[in-house]
Amino acid sequence: MPASLIRSVREADLEEVRAIYAKEVLEGMASFEIEPPEIKEMRARLRRVRDANLPYLVAELDGRIAGFAYAAPYRPRPAYRYTVENSVYVARWAQRQGIGSQLLVALVSACERTGARQMIAIIGGVEHAASIRAHEKAGFHKVGTLENVGWKFDRWLDAVVMQRALNPDNGTPPAS
Repeated sequence: MPASLIRSVREADLEEVRAIYAKEVLEGMASFEIEPPEIKEMRARLRRVRDANLPYLVAELDGRIAGFAYAAPYRPRPAYRYTVENSVYVARWAQRQGIGSQLLVALVSACERTGARQMIAIIGGVEHAASIRAHEKAGFHKVGTLENVGWKFDRWLDAVVMQRALNPDNGTPPAS
């Protein structure tokens, strides 16, 4: 597994991040988006992650962005405020090198430091075995499959739901 530099995303990285994501939107099933977002929307998404004081990371390999990962609030209702949802995407040229696992481990660690208690992963397509394995290796367990919830590429797609405790004690959460 090559050593990649995992760091916080910079505004200058967003074009490469957008290109990685656009390829997945247009050709893959990990994202249920149909049209790739423009750079302006990618900046807005980064702002929302930062405004929530959550991590947005990139993996840099050989001077290029090999992948990215971020956590976002799981749902907008206040009772969910200690639960986050992750997103991890790896450039096609960097897949099967452990980049996704490195990003996910770093993201979990960063989210633990924020006081988040649970992390949810919604993985597009039950056939996305590499993502499921990476999440299992990072301590996630499968909690269910949402069947036929996405329509893309002229077929119905399932979504695998996985979960991991970050700060699992059942005491009172920190003051917000």
